[in-house]
Amino acid sequence: MFTSLVYRLQRLREAFLSKHGEPASFYASAPGRVNLIGEHIDYCGYSVLPMAIEQNILAAVSVNTSQTIQLANTNGKYKDFAASADDLLVDRTDPQWHYYFLCGVRGIQEHFSLAPLAGMKCVVDGTIPASSGLSSSSALVCCAGLVTMEANQKSLSKVTLAEICAKCERYIGTEGGGMDQSISFLAEEGTAKLIEFNPLRATDVKLPDGAVFVIANCCVEMNKAATSHFNIRVVECRIAAKILAKAKGLEMGRLQKLGEVQAELGVSLEDMLVFVEDILHPEPYSKDEICKTLGITPEQLCADILSTNTQHVTQFKLYQRAKHVYGEASRVLQFKAVCDSAPSGAVLRLGELMSQSHKSCRDLYECSCPELDQLVDICLKAGAVGSRLTGAGWGGCTVSMVPSEKMDCFLRTVREQYYMPDARRAALEKQSLFVTKPGQGAAIFTEDA
Repeated sequence: MFTSLVYRLQRLREAFLSKHGEPASFYASAPGRVNLIGEHIDYCGYSVLPMAIEQNILAAVSVNTSQTIQLANTNGKYKDFAASADDLLVDRTDPQWHYYFLCGVRGIQEHFSLAPLAGMKCVVDGTIPASSGLSSSSALVCCAGLVTMEANQKSLSKVTLAEICAKCERYIGTEGGGMDQSISFLAEEGTAKLIEFNPLRATDVKLPDGAVFVIANCCVEMNKAATSHFNIRVVECRIAAKILAKAKGLEMGRLQKLGEVQAELGVSLEDMLVFVEDILHPEPYSKDEICKTLGITPEQLCADILSTNTQHVTQFKLYQRAKHVYGEASRVLQFKAVCDSAPSGAVLRLGELMSQSHKSCRDLYECSCPELDQLVDICLKAGAVGSRLTGAGWGGCTVSMVPSEKMDCFLRTVREQYYMPDARRAALEKQSLFVTKPGQGAAIFTEDA
């Protein structure tokens, strides 16, 4: 174990003992992640390429027969919470930290039809910056699912745990695609993973020697569940899929994802990009035009296609979203192919793909922000061969690929040009700028393990 993890476990042990007057029975961990490439395409059915990071969620747990879930956090800004096992309501209008934990509990409870549910006392400690695009919320859901399984003496495969946690996080209102939960459970130290869906599977991706990945937080927070930005993109992709499907003579009712349309047609990603150009127009679509194109009523659009927090949207950029998704899906496959073949110039080629990804996220998917764009620009000028936003966007982090010999100079330049000129950023710099490498997945362990 890393010295820092041993230190955190010691602190967590003491916090649990102080809070509850008894020792914890077991501990659980679930890592955050950085997505190297493949943004906003998992919920469209496409593969992504993340790796786990060292920053994680730790939980100390004891089990009892109270059928009550008692939650506390070592960070004082997150308040204590308690809920009865038969009243695990998740308020999606107020996405507080404990509701993410309850999502994981409910997922396991419902999967096994647990009645009664074991009571638990939990103290949580986290080192993943909140709302940073590094999957702090999904790591908390995964950690909660893991401890609930253990507390109730059940056993599941990592793949099943990932699928349950991806599904149950939707209780908080975010219509994600499953990448975050999958890498949290399926990660292995020393390798990135190509995560594929339907069925869920993970393939090792050996990253090239001679470069490191550096995460930099732009210090703008973005909570997916607290805004409609994320779900609007999900809905736009869903509508684009249906319009493309109808135009190509497919039965659009059962097709929800852009990836499903490609699979049904049996064509390449390049072909899908041609179809996007031919079928969709760059101007925003109104609700009325969508209804006429699909042959549905406004009521059907609202009930069957829009989500709860996207009912207010009046304009939909379908061409731009579909073009990003098919282009980004292609970049993921190219990234893996370069890693697999390890040609000369691999680092430069991977960097180019990452920078292309950022431009697509910025211009077509419109999920960047001025601070992220500024930070990417600084990272590239500081020596990165590629840099992009990572995570949902609209704030959070960038990930940059930096030649190993330039790392120290890179870190110094980014520190001086982005963090130090701003007092708030400067105060956050130590936890916001760091080199990362592929970490291990979620685990249950005892204190002496």
